[in-house]
Amino acid sequence: MGSIHAHEFVTLDGFFDDPGFTVPFGFDPAMGETLGAITGAASDILLGRNTYEMFAPAWRDRTPDDDPGAPFFNETPKHVVGANPLVEEWNNTRPLGGYDPAAIAGLKASAAGDVYVSGSGRLVRALLRDGLLDSLHLFVYPVILGRGERLFGDDGLTLALQESQAYANGVVHLAYGRAGD
Repeated sequence: MGSIHAHEFVTLDGFFDDPGFTVPFGFDPAMGETLGAITGAASDILLGRNTYEMFAPAWRDRTPDDDPGAPFFNETPKHVVGANPLVEEWNNTRPLGGYDPAAIAGLKASAAGDVYVSGSGRLVRALLRDGLLDSLHLFVYPVILGRGERLFGDDGLTLALQESQAYANGVVHLAYGRAGD
């Protein structure tokens, strides 16, 4: 049985839906090392529909020369949560249909390794609510947007800090697990 690990890029005020806020800060190589550690044990990728539709055209034609993460994203089996049929084609993709906690639990139980979630904020909220997410890695950017979709809604939740890192570009990585685990 695998674990489900998610990462999110968020603003200080908790917005996640438009990753354009990350551009001015660049990508610190140490962030890549952290993400590599998160994805290292993953045998599967779980994505929400919107993230899939952004990722498919961005990743499917990339090579290792373009980005060292290309083999992971292109070769790893991808499972997509979303009620509508997928429009974009991308290698090793399986639609799961609408969000179903039992289907996600089944994926988690049958995965050969861990399951990695990138972005997919609404999916992450549901996984947290249903106790299916094992760790949440927040990459917090030092910007306040004041608009957009917030990662966390009105549901109360207590998490336990597992680790933290500060990067030279001002981004902070906060890794949380479920409290009491």
